[in-house]
Amino acid sequence: MSDGTNVIYRYDGSFEGLLTCIFTAFERKEFPDDITCAEEEQLSFSETREILTDNEKAERVKKSLREKVHPDEVNGIRRCWLSCREGREILILKYISKALYHGKKVHTMLADDTVNEMFRVVRNHSNESNFFREFLRFSEHNGVLVSVIEPENFVLPYIASHYCDRLKNESFFIFDKTHGYALVYSCGRREIIPVEDFAPPPPDETETEYRRMWKAFYNTVAIKERYNPKCRMTHMPKRYWKHLTEFEDEYRLPKSFAEATRYREVDEKSKTYLEIRWQ
Repeated sequence: MSDGTNVIYRYDGSFEGLLTCIFTAFERKEFPDDITCAEEEQLSFSETREILTDNEKAERVKKSLREKVHPDEVNGIRRCWLSCREGREILILKYISKALYHGKKVHTMLADDTVNEMFRVVRNHSNESNFFREFLRFSEHNGVLVSVIEPENFVLPYIASHYCDRLKNESFFIFDKTHGYALVYSCGRREIIPVEDFAPPPPDETETEYRRMWKAFYNTVAIKERYNPKCRMTHMPKRYWKHLTEFEDEYRLPKSFAEATRYREVDEKSKTYLEIRWQ
């Protein structure tokens, strides 16, 4: 593949559109300087080439990856495309070039910078998807379960089946505040739709009581003697605490409290002491 210096591919932002760009690069035997989404405004002196999405060409790329590399290879590449990494389109192009050339052997080439970076990005996306199967809390508003998340990567497509299978008799709404999308499920139908902004309504009396009981349960089952804040933040990173019911009081403390090593507050309803320690 020759060096396509001063050429930038621009696609419609879809996964099939990206694969069409990759097919075009192989077809023209050129390596573009960059591959950008049509929605991203970018100042450049390079020639910009609009690549129209062609589903047939995209399927040919998928078929080659499944046959020459691994049946699940497309899924890994899609995870990279949904990640927060800058320049992921070019990384995917470089990786696919190596994968189609080396075949299944590419999975053992971890010393290669491109392969290693691809594996790192895919693992990061996979780990965060797993986190949001665990670190997600719903609140009920008018019969609808509502949750707000702020992931680094776009994980909604990879957590949708988990919640739709387990909450099949419910109606729920998971809002991804970072990317401006929401997973909507009701009556057995689900859809991921763009949402510009969303703020959940304040909890009613019933919801407030459920939150209080959950916090009381969380603090009751805790083992004081085994408290280990570093271990907890390893398995439950602090950036997820903001939308976790059991941590909302701890997360919203004024900064002056964060300097303290320990303090106590009393839950007036359960009459139990809640301990909050800071590292």
